[in-house]
Amino acid sequence: MKNCLLLILLVFTLTFANAQNSEVLADSYYKKGEFNKALVIYENLNKEKPYNYNYLFKLIDTHQQLEQFDAAENILIQRLEKRKNPTLVVELGYNYQLKDSLVKAKNLYKEAIDYLDEKPNYVYSVARKFEDHSLLDEAIQVYDKGKILMPEKNYSIQLARIYGDQGNIEKMFENYIEYIAYRPNYINNIKRAVSDFISENKDNENNVYLRRLLLKKIQQEPNPYWYELLSWLYVQEKAYNKSFIQEKALYKRNPESLDRIIELAVTALGDNDSETSKDIFNYVLETTQDATTALTAHQYILEIDTQNATSKKELDVIDKAYNELFDQFGKSELTLPLQLAYGEFLAFHLKDTESATSFLRKSMKLNISEFQEAKVKLLLADILVLQERFNEALIFYSQIQLSLKNSTISQEARFKVAKTSYYKGDFDWAESQLKILKSSTSQLIANDALDLKLLISDNKWEDSTQTALKYYAKADLYSFQNKTDEAISLLDKILEEHKGESIIDQALFQQAKLFEKKKQYNKAEANYLKIIADYREDILADDAHYYLAELYNTHLAKPEEAKQLYEKIIFDFEDSIYFIESRKKFRMLRGDSIN
Repeated sequence: MKNCLLLILLVFTLTFANAQNSEVLADSYYKKGEFNKALVIYENLNKEKPYNYNYLFKLIDTHQQLEQFDAAENILIQRLEKRKNPTLVVELGYNYQLKDSLVKAKNLYKEAIDYLDEKPNYVYSVARKFEDHSLLDEAIQVYDKGKILMPEKNYSIQLARIYGDQGNIEKMFENYIEYIAYRPNYINNIKRAVSDFISENKDNENNVYLRRLLLKKIQQEPNPYWYELLSWLYVQEKAYNKSFIQEKALYKRNPESLDRIIELAVTALGDNDSETSKDIFNYVLETTQDATTALTAHQYILEIDTQNATSKKELDVIDKAYNELFDQFGKSELTLPLQLAYGEFLAFHLKDTESATSFLRKSMKLNISEFQEAKVKLLLADILVLQERFNEALIFYSQIQLSLKNSTISQEARFKVAKTSYYKGDFDWAESQLKILKSSTSQLIANDALDLKLLISDNKWEDSTQTALKYYAKADLYSFQNKTDEAISLLDKILEEHKGESIIDQALFQQAKLFEKKKQYNKAEANYLKIIADYREDILADDAHYYLAELYNTHLAKPEEAKQLYEKIIFDFEDSIYFIESRKKFRMLRGDSIN
């Protein structure tokens, strides 16, 4: 008996495996357009398993590809005589449509749709069959009927997808919103689906549709997910102040966590809306009872004030604010992030490197973790580089590498070893460290390492004294030290004394970015234009196009010129890292309704 069962199981397994292999082979013939070969296999599979609808529909499709419509019709009619199935009725109607018998086709489509009144469980399969043949109006009709016949199922998401394919964006939004009301936990999926149809432009027709629908929903039924979706829309439009209003409303309804509000503040700050960011962090301070959250908000506010400070008097006020916070919260592991921020403030903004170093050395004596100690050492080393005490800085960077091997902070320290060696003019050692970092687990470090390695390897053999590269490295150091004018002057020296050398486009590009920092936008424009004119085949060509487009778009009010440059990147620099962003901004400037 046992042997008999094993034999049956073996036969079943082999039969199943043969069917699978046959189907794979038939599918392969079909994809290659060898329909006659595919047809023979599908016919055999259909005979072996006559109630497998997958094989049946593939057989019908293959007959249709060969324009054997009568054969397909006969198979469908015979099958329908045995058992009524509305998906087969749709397929028969489509077969008549292929034969240009449109009246018969329409009658059969209506018959299939009417049949759903008796058997509503067929709604999804019938609608999908209409979709398979791009009969979208009929599919919509079926899903709408399904909503009435089986309201518990909800077909809004399927309808939204079809309306999106048809370009009926308003109906698409209506159905996505209806689906969120049905399943609020799907809101992030809906955000992803909707994101392709909106843009940064608040006046974009699609944005207006969605905003109007959400505001109406909030008035009718003020559920949290409508506020969340409206807040998300405002973020896409970079209207962070309006998003803040929605987030406050959400928080008042459910005051459990300020994380979403803090995330919004950080996003606004990253997009240079420091005013809104500061307003949000002030709200966090007014609201929170948590010391760590309050410290985070204080730190961001002080960093915003620092970036916006234009006088020594303003910097002194910030200095006083830091010390008042230390009086209030103390100096401990809890306030270490604030201590690091203050150390950076002293060194890079007040230019008091001695006080910064002394302050941070005291931080190292606190009861902190090895990782926290590495963070302090990293900043101390940066300050030593600022002072051009390179060898002392290298000691700290090396200590971090040894104590936290293979960590991200260790890789960052290795990159700074390479950068410090580059500042010193020790290009060979810098290059050896950068080779290792090309495979860094941090993509940002890997990219920075590759850029610096290319700069060195492309220019270190230009002349035996490496004069131009040394000037460039020194200008880079000046930039790090916030000595912008000195950096610009040294890059001018390269441009004047080393004409024709390979470093010229790098010098022009670096100088353009420094001009932008000083808000000398016309000078930056001239540099980018020179790179585009004289170095169109070199590695910085796409960078120059993109940064000039950004300059025109954000500072020089030349949207048409910006649009032309974004378009140039799309067609001439398809492999550029700026390709996706350029396409997005080009479409927005062109006024496309779909992003």
